[in-house]
Amino acid sequence: MLEHYCSGQIDERLIVTPLIDTSESFDAASVNVRLGSEFIIMKKQSFPILDIADKEVLPSRIEKYQEKIRINYGERFVLHPNQLIIGSTLEYISLPKKLMCYVIGKSSWGRMGLIIATATKVDPGFKGCVTLEIINEGEVPVVLYPGILIAQLVFHEIIGEGEYDGKYGYATGPQFPEFSRDYEKWKFWYPSK
Repeated sequence: MLEHYCSGQIDERLIVTPLIDTSESFDAASVNVRLGSEFIIMKKQSFPILDIADKEVLPSRIEKYQEKIRINYGERFVLHPNQLIIGSTLEYISLPKKLMCYVIGKSSWGRMGLIIATATKVDPGFKGCVTLEIINEGEVPVVLYPGILIAQLVFHEIIGEGEYDGKYGYATGPQFPEFSRDYEKWKFWYPSK
């Protein structure tokens, strides 16, 4: 199926870059992706809660709660049990308007208790590095290295065409959450402050 999306007009192509080892990258309906080198780590903080309805305080609390770090290739990152980090794929992808994908963790990592993505759908038309929410649900610390095969993108053709209009397009690494763009959508669900 993917061969169809490797030629034609540029906006009709599936683009995945860089391709380090094509023999490891492609399966019949999926592309194996590697772990990038930037991470957003969660820091333990003393504030009581993180409330998305508190528009004035939320940005500063997220800034205190999360920190972006970079790990060099060849260095290790230790992910402890019950720890969540935000990472991204090393690969930058561009999906045509007729193709979407799901992010699926590699089974070898799943057998170690590593959950690779909690927000798994990537919409047609998306361009960027795919964000990975990585959680160690296992009993022992797990060492991760930038550049290792971490997940796979499983592709599906859609009926019609789609256009990505989300808030995380063109990312080249993990992104901090942007709750502020959703306040108007959510105003009926939380009390006025």
